[in-house]
Amino acid sequence: MNNQNLVENLKSTFRKNSTQLKVFNLLSDKEWHCRSCEGKNLASEQYAGGGGIQGLQRGTKSRPGLEIKTERKFCNTCQKQTTWDCWTGKIKAANAPTNIPLELVEKILSVYSYIDVIEQRQRPRHEIIIDHRFPMERWGNVEETHNLNMSETEIKQKFQLLKKDSAGNHNLLKSRSCEFCIKTGKRGTPLGIKFWYQGNENWPHNIPKIGKDAETGCIGCGWYNFDIWRDTLNQKLTEFKQDN
Repeated sequence: MNNQNLVENLKSTFRKNSTQLKVFNLLSDKEWHCRSCEGKNLASEQYAGGGGIQGLQRGTKSRPGLEIKTERKFCNTCQKQTTWDCWTGKIKAANAPTNIPLELVEKILSVYSYIDVIEQRQRPRHEIIIDHRFPMERWGNVEETHNLNMSETEIKQKFQLLKKDSAGNHNLLKSRSCEFCIKTGKRGTPLGIKFWYQGNENWPHNIPKIGKDAETGCIGCGWYNFDIWRDTLNQKLTEFKQDN
């Protein structure tokens, strides 16, 4: 399939007038585009997230993911260093989440009492995101169908709640951290704190970066399990005080 046919076939998979279609139209020329002066003007704050770049990269059950490069460059229009994106013209296997059934959504929210894991605040439904502990960026394929009969233990092993309100989006921060980890092999530092409850800053050399077995490499990172990360860090601080 030549490039023009690929572009037209991909366009047919998007909803008419959707944000993702607008972002794809912008990137379909395979040139570099500044997020600040082109992307945000086109799709506001949705440009980088699931409605834009991230969604295009992940794909869906009916559309492959896109290989998109992201770099920091100087923008003559913005007159400063900004983030730029470029579609390579290549596609990849979709890495899209299966929609969580409403019945399971309600069960997950109930298990956590609508409390986000980082700020530990009880929030209204529209300020909460159900986050997969194991980041979608590492799945390697489309997620398996969710089990509606998950136990509370299984829910806590698989999900946590992150906030998304007018003051910030912790789910987006986690995604950025995971993307950086995949690219560099340097694990996440939530809130800028360089602490890991298992392992260190380096991705384990014997653990694959993508696929089901990659989840082992996430253990120890605060973004993977913020509760254990915080509890372990507090314990370390208590021990330090006692020793001094």
